[in-house]
Amino acid sequence: MTVRTEQAAAHPGDAAMTPGLPEYEVFAIRYATRPGSRSAFFMGGDPHDAPMPMDYYVWLVRGAGRVVVVDTGFGAEVAARRGRTLLRLPVEGLALLDVDAATVADVIITHLHYDHVGTFDSFPAARFHLQDDEMAYATGRHMRHKQFNHGYEVDEVVGMVRMVYKDRVQFHAGTAELAPGLSVHRVGGHTHGLQCVRVHTRRGWVVLASDASHFYEHFEKKRVFPTMFNVGEAVEGYDMLQSLARSPQHVVPGHDPLVMQRYPAVSPALAGIAVRLDADPVG
Repeated sequence: MTVRTEQAAAHPGDAAMTPGLPEYEVFAIRYATRPGSRSAFFMGGDPHDAPMPMDYYVWLVRGAGRVVVVDTGFGAEVAARRGRTLLRLPVEGLALLDVDAATVADVIITHLHYDHVGTFDSFPAARFHLQDDEMAYATGRHMRHKQFNHGYEVDEVVGMVRMVYKDRVQFHAGTAELAPGLSVHRVGGHTHGLQCVRVHTRRGWVVLASDASHFYEHFEKKRVFPTMFNVGEAVEGYDMLQSLARSPQHVVPGHDPLVMQRYPAVSPALAGIAVRLDADPVG
């Protein structure tokens, strides 16, 4: 995969589709869930402490002869230890869309938290795309502190370091075009090297925010998630997400159950499991 990398804070979004670029299919695949409450998901709490469940996704980008997986989720052991409900392994969700993890050549890791990198070893042929800042952060001085390290699994971070030594990690510094119509962009905030993914689709530019916005409310109301390295970068990141997307309706948050409601299911059999993000929202 051809990669062009440059330092950049943002890449302005187009108002419509760009002629000549591939129009990729993009899917969100739900693999786990957990209960929660509003007070737990906003810095400073929330006056309305109502239930607010959190879903966990991996994403699939497909088209122009490419299959790219975004994030690799977590497995049964971590789910049990952290009290999450594993609905299916990420590779099982991908298989429902006819993707064999063993043949995937490119995996974008938005950041190294346990729910985004956990089953990376299920992709034996993949090159992993990661920000320089994320590896430096996950292996650096800030990991001495519980408020920063609690989202990481040490063995997974070490495992990704091993991938570096096998020349299977492609590092990026800021903005990088991985292929025509597909790019990554460092956002920071939640972690020092968090990146989002911009994809050209039949409905225009779609941005997979990952944890740059856990829920729609985060970027819509400029509120932040409690696990945060740099609040300023997170808030500035909300503007970046929307500048990269065709419209705010083209920004897809990383953990919101509403994603399963707002987008059409891939098929009736996959309702509640996989939706098409390259299709217009249904509500």
